Amino acid sequence: MGALIVVFALVTGAFAAQIQWMDSYADACRKAAEEHKNVLLLITTETCGWCRRLERTTLRDDAVVEQINADFVAVHVTRGKDEYPKSLEAKMVPTSYFLHPDGTVFYRMPGYWTSEDYLSILKDAENKAGKAPRNKEKQQ
Repeated sequence: MGALIVVFALVTGAFAAQIQWMDSYADACRKAAEEHKNVLLLITTETCGWCRRLERTTLRDDAVVEQINADFVAVHVTRGKDEYPKSLEAKMVPTSYFLHPDGTVFYRMPGYWTSEDYLSILKDAENKAGKAPRNKEKQQ
């Protein structure tokens, strides 16, 4: 019976919602323009423990995944490895940048955040972009 529970947990976890990450910053900006969305650029490093924790917890939360996929074109880059504008510094990682499709930054949030806090950050980003949050009741 215990083995059945483990198999069930593995199978259901495999079908959990995932953020639809783009492979490149430039492609994300193009897609954002086409879809009339803004860009969420996450900058991490390969050796950052807080980055791995954010990826493993917050960015796998169903509500966070749903809101990011619905409202942003997301791109995840590694500092020092991937190409993105040098003006987007990330002295502290992880750093989440929120940009208009033309690359104009309208919000930046460094650090690890819990799912609840990250949902609030996404709401703040939408407000700063001039767009009302899509589901106020769900986010409160």
